[in-house]
Amino acid sequence: MNNNKITKVFEGLKITGKKAFIPYITAGDPDITKTLEALAIFADNGADIIELGVPFSDPMADGPVIQRATERALKSGTTLKKVLQTVRDFKERYSASIVLMGYYNPFWAYGIEAFAKDARAAGVDAVLTVDLPPEEAKTFVDLLWEQGIVSIFLATPVTDRRRIQVIKRIGRGFIYFVSVTGVTGERNTLPEGIKDKIDEIRSRIKLPLVLGFGISAPDIIREYANHVDGFVVGSALVKRWEDACQSHEEPEAFLTFFKELAEACHTVCPP
Repeated sequence: MNNNKITKVFEGLKITGKKAFIPYITAGDPDITKTLEALAIFADNGADIIELGVPFSDPMADGPVIQRATERALKSGTTLKKVLQTVRDFKERYSASIVLMGYYNPFWAYGIEAFAKDARAAGVDAVLTVDLPPEEAKTFVDLLWEQGIVSIFLATPVTDRRRIQVIKRIGRGFIYFVSVTGVTGERNTLPEGIKDKIDEIRSRIKLPLVLGFGISAPDIIREYANHVDGFVVGSALVKRWEDACQSHEEPEAFLTFFKELAEACHTVCPP
């Protein structure tokens, strides 16, 4: 463990028996101004950590909901530089931890040394690079860590012991367990057997582990609460954010859904 802010969030939640609620939003969807509004809503209504997606033209790990969000973001002129400025503006008012989630190409095009420094200046706490294998990530991880930014890595139902060892060696902050081997998207149920894989990874890596991909309702959170340390909710929120931005009648429904997810994460579960 280390003294990064992400670590402190999980330490505080563990003491109270709560799980981390980590909502996701695509930066620039439908524009940067609305993104800043979404971040404020998240911070004011129970988000423990916020995952902010950096739009990229080839989001291979994302399903149709987040792909549409990415298209809207790129169409509105969203760039990595603007995303970092949005984080900076948000951090002037809020202390919630920010994880940037994105693909390696925009970080590389920006210049990884410059990105690490500018991300720190903006207030980024962690970076999750979807398509950067941990076996090839050391240089990037080290540059980020020099700036006090932790690197988050993905594990899946088919992650083998060799990769688990690599993640154990260089990962920090938390492990993001992907519930399925497919793309992002809402699901009514999660695959059988992932609890065993989660428990295996937790026995080998002492970092907190959060569950994502397919988390679409409080019932799923309650079902898995005793196996993980937190939950990432992406597509389910992005779809409702899309509706909220397009209709005056939807914002209240979005906020109600958001609060239900937060409450499910923060309800202490018996062991």
